[in-house]
Amino acid sequence: MGYRKLGRKSDQRKAMLRDLTTDLIINEYIVTTEARAKEVRKTVEKMITLGKRGDLHARRQAAAYVRNEIAEKDFNEETETFPTALQKLFGDIATRYEGRNGGYTRILKTEPRRGDAAPMAIIELV
Repeated sequence: MGYRKLGRKSDQRKAMLRDLTTDLIINEYIVTTEARAKEVRKTVEKMITLGKRGDLHARRQAAAYVRNEIAEKDFNEETETFPTALQKLFGDIATRYEGRNGGYTRILKTEPRRGDAAPMAIIELV
């Protein structure tokens, strides 16, 4: 099988991966378990590749996957606009990786989680 099931049913797993992908686009790093980080890497790399393509079809494909959340870090008080995760993906992140052919994320292993000793990792955009 080509993917990890992560101990969840398919609809729960897909929703979790969409949420983690959106959070990684907005925050540019997240702390999660190693298995989740390795699965999120696949989806984030695909979304950044769509962002680099930049055409209407790629934007619609990414919009079908990335949640419509507000990236509040880039709030502009003069125009009172709130950029979304999709706008950040196609505007900021896609231009940052224009000359790079893949390998947009980095996974750093950290200490195990307290309580169940699950292996934890930080996944971040390079």
